[in-house]
Amino acid sequence: MRDHQFVRKISRAVIPAAGLGTRMLPATKVVPKEMLAVSGKPLIQYAVEEAAASGIETIILVIGRRKRLLRKYFEPDPALERFLESRGHLAEASMIRQLPELARLRFVEQQKPLGIADAIRCARGLVGNDPFVVLLPDVIIRAAEPAAQQLIRAYSRQPGSIIAIREVELADIPRHGIVRAAGLADNGNPRLLRIASLVEKPPVEDAPSRFGVFGRYLLEPTIFEAINQTRPGVRGEIELTDALNLLCGDRAVSGCCFEGTHYDAGDPLGLLKASVEIAMEDSHLQPLLRSYFRQLQSGEKRTAEKTI
Repeated sequence: MRDHQFVRKISRAVIPAAGLGTRMLPATKVVPKEMLAVSGKPLIQYAVEEAAASGIETIILVIGRRKRLLRKYFEPDPALERFLESRGHLAEASMIRQLPELARLRFVEQQKPLGIADAIRCARGLVGNDPFVVLLPDVIIRAAEPAAQQLIRAYSRQPGSIIAIREVELADIPRHGIVRAAGLADNGNPRLLRIASLVEKPPVEDAPSRFGVFGRYLLEPTIFEAINQTRPGVRGEIELTDALNLLCGDRAVSGCCFEGTHYDAGDPLGLLKASVEIAMEDSHLQPLLRSYFRQLQSGEKRTAEKTI
């Protein structure tokens, strides 16, 4: 185990939010994918709240020129607050007032859609020379201990970059980056594996394991040099998987088997699953939804408007 006095504090997070969201067209033609709502809250807010709950002090949002609505979402809006208060909607006014206070937010623009690795590189000037967390905003992870915090805790035991992983079903392997594990990274923790390499969305028969990558990373600043050395792929984008493979060659890269429920909310079905399951956690919505589902199963033809 590492001596805790030498463990550097993880105080910054990067949220790449500059992609075009092509999986969610036509909605994302105008609305940023990260503003799509799950149970009344946009995807970007789930990521920001997870980072803040993990002890992150500064969150860097990497946005594209078409994503400036993300900046506006977190800006104060006194006029809206006053309007809500004048109508007696005090809880809603408080919720709007708290948005800019979730964390210290910084914004940087990615000039061209060159992939997640390039988006992370855009944040280099704000990250500095310290390790940092990356959260992909179209991935929602619901857990008692935030997934980013789980990586930070793993980092206190094991040096190097750390990737959130877990076993996936065989049928889901082509949808994930898959890691090749090379034994335990920390003999005292069976949930922390040493990673030899990664493969992006391989066919089932070529997969080196069933451990998939799930949109949370703790990266040391050596990742920036690896990104600089990484050539664009066939789509012209710089893949984070390729940059991490370079790190695996001469740096410690570990996989942390995280705990929690995962949703790929950047996919239409994943967004729907997240919306339904998270809404079922709401004490007000749950009985209404259960009643609605029973009516659907029984074949009753009632509109959602009459039911909910």
